[in-house]
Amino acid sequence: MTDYKLTVGLEIHAELNTRTKMFCGSKNDPDEKLPNVNICPVCMGHPGTLPVINREAVKSILSLGLSLGGELADYTEFDRKNYFYPDIPKGYQLSQYKYPLVKGGELFGVKITRIHLEEDTAKSTHDKGDHSLVDFNRAGVPLMELVTEPVIGDPETASGFAKELQLTLNYLGIAEANMEKGEMRVEANISVSTDDTLGTKVEVKNLNSFKSVERAIRFEMERHVALLERGEKVIQETRGWDEERGATFSQRLKEDSHDYRYFPDPDLPKIFISEIPEFSAESLKAALPELPSQKRGRYKKEYGLKDSDIEIYVRSPERSAFFEEVMRALGDMSAAELASNYITSELKVLVGAEDFSTVIKMINAGEISSRGAKEILKSLQSGEVDARKIVEDKNVMQISDPEILGHWVEEVLVEESGDAPRQFLVGQAMKKSGGKANPVLLQELFKEKGR
Repeated sequence: MTDYKLTVGLEIHAELNTRTKMFCGSKNDPDEKLPNVNICPVCMGHPGTLPVINREAVKSILSLGLSLGGELADYTEFDRKNYFYPDIPKGYQLSQYKYPLVKGGELFGVKITRIHLEEDTAKSTHDKGDHSLVDFNRAGVPLMELVTEPVIGDPETASGFAKELQLTLNYLGIAEANMEKGEMRVEANISVSTDDTLGTKVEVKNLNSFKSVERAIRFEMERHVALLERGEKVIQETRGWDEERGATFSQRLKEDSHDYRYFPDPDLPKIFISEIPEFSAESLKAALPELPSQKRGRYKKEYGLKDSDIEIYVRSPERSAFFEEVMRALGDMSAAELASNYITSELKVLVGAEDFSTVIKMINAGEISSRGAKEILKSLQSGEVDARKIVEDKNVMQISDPEILGHWVEEVLVEESGDAPRQFLVGQAMKKSGGKANPVLLQELFKEKGR
């Protein structure tokens, strides 16, 4: 069988969480359950209405572009993307074609072509008998579109890029990007070839989970290869994804950009970014939060944590804040790894940072064992407070008195006079102590005895 090369480019849409829609004052509320309540003559495309650009939406895209190392536009404009569909009330979509807000950039090792701003469509449903319904609450919501270069070579990198983008949008506070709610949608442009040239491109639309991104790309690659192996041609088309069947299906032949008859919207002003002080790179950069990649670097440098723990903190702001509060309470960077091990493995429910740091200090001081620590943390998670009182009440203080430990060591040596390994002997002494003996000191005592 011939070796085939997979090439994927992604187009990702994410709804911005601005207070109002992209070109009108209607409320932007993705959780609204009643249909057609957040609408007005502008987003419904009534004749004679004039759109007004949402300033915050433009700022959000510029902030994202700066975060990804892209080139911010000096000049931009909005275009009419003309096509008919029942969920497009105006008969065209306001988007950006020739002059996007951002060019270039990189994320997750993937080069980015452009990031631009447009308006979302309405939402159609087709499960009400022999007719369809359209809810226009979503029509006109600010929508980011990010297009990558066709440089992705495997399904895992594609889904990894989408995850990292979602995380970045969350950190910037400009989008929730919840895929289950349709707030972020991924489209994959897939081609397969036997050399470094691109094969015929097929677009798979509206993938609404990271798992679906991987499955759809993998399915399409196998489908392309099977066609080529039979001597058949791959047709350039747009395909949908059937989650239940785990397969793509043909929707329509793929359009080219000229099919949309783009032209600048005459109702919207041209934007000269350099003339708006709050849109300057310096102003935007000053307002940027710590980004996921920066946080990973800081946690590695400051705390020396393992990558799996760092990823938990990067993806959970609440747990990250707790860890940093604990570290402030401990005041000891050398305890970071120990504290993190317990946070990530034992804490299903976060407890008081002071109580938790007390537990870590007691472990470090040899006052309690790992087993005792787990018992205390279980009590703290059930609502009890005051770690030291819990230690006293449960009688889990670790025994480190050399005289007491020596007594147990002598008993074990009498009972186990053979060549039993030291770890076994320590275990026997631990049993005699009811699990309260300090295992490190036991190790040392047995070693002193030549065992």
